[in-house]
Amino acid sequence: MQAPLVGQTLRKMVTLVVATTADVASINPAKALLAMPGWSSGPGLDCGIRSFKHGDHLRLLEQDASIIAEDDLDMRWEAATGETVTELIFLSRHAAVSSRPALTVHPIGVPHLKDGDVLPQGGKPGWAAPPNPRIGPWLMLLKKIAESHNLVPEFEITLEATHHGPVTTKPTMFIEIGSTEEYWGREDAARVVALLVWEGLGLGEGAPLGTWSSTSENNKILLGIGGGHYVPRHMDVIMKNGIWVGHLLSGYSLPMEEPQESNKKTDPDHVGGTWKDAIKVALEATATAFPGGKILAHLDHKSFKGWQKNAIANFLTSEGILIGKPSDFC
Repeated sequence: MQAPLVGQTLRKMVTLVVATTADVASINPAKALLAMPGWSSGPGLDCGIRSFKHGDHLRLLEQDASIIAEDDLDMRWEAATGETVTELIFLSRHAAVSSRPALTVHPIGVPHLKDGDVLPQGGKPGWAAPPNPRIGPWLMLLKKIAESHNLVPEFEITLEATHHGPVTTKPTMFIEIGSTEEYWGREDAARVVALLVWEGLGLGEGAPLGTWSSTSENNKILLGIGGGHYVPRHMDVIMKNGIWVGHLLSGYSLPMEEPQESNKKTDPDHVGGTWKDAIKVALEATATAFPGGKILAHLDHKSFKGWQKNAIANFLTSEGILIGKPSDFC
């Protein structure tokens, strides 16, 4: 490796943790994290965004606006500071009709939307951020920490499917507290999320978790296709095998239009909708996050009609994407 030139400064590689005062489920974990030792004030960013730094590699951004509309934070931080952003971790609340308390983790993107579609929660049409490789390992760690703080079984520990913004280009994940106002402000839940970030980044007694390397003993990555918002069948495989997690496309991110001709229902070229585009975008973003990894598609077979499942399988095969059974992820 070539040594830096005299007078040349190496760019610091930093993790951005992002929180907003507009959301108690976001700012409370941030406050709990900032209460841990080693923090100092950092430079400000545009739009009144404040920052705090911990050592050379961790930055916490605190703002007052909605974070799902705060596009390009990675590039804006790099332009303002000269540092290189390696990943983004957003702290947020989770809302659900079920009202069940939950701690969730998920990748972001709206790969199924097309130009002109309404963006209900930020992002941009046909886009998905690279999924943060920490998602799988941190889900396991989140469960462990939540259990040790007696939040389980009251709180469900779960993944969510890929959804919403903001637009980023670096590996990204959301960590959320749900699912109603009664739980968003829970201090014990905020403490668990703060400990997840602290321990997951290796700031506690252990080593960092979720640092991707193509030389890892298990280099298989699950690309989830189908199922509901909480991707239960993908969750079963992930929790059992502790594997790497790529994008998770639920059924609503795979709009499919059934051909009228029965003999064309399984032909991807004759099945309308943006489902093929969504899979391609999710695959490309997952490959970006896991260079050198082996991506396996995992289908929630029961969530599809027969013609849908066959059309998807035929498309994946034509694209050279391997389909894995649960046993293939061991």
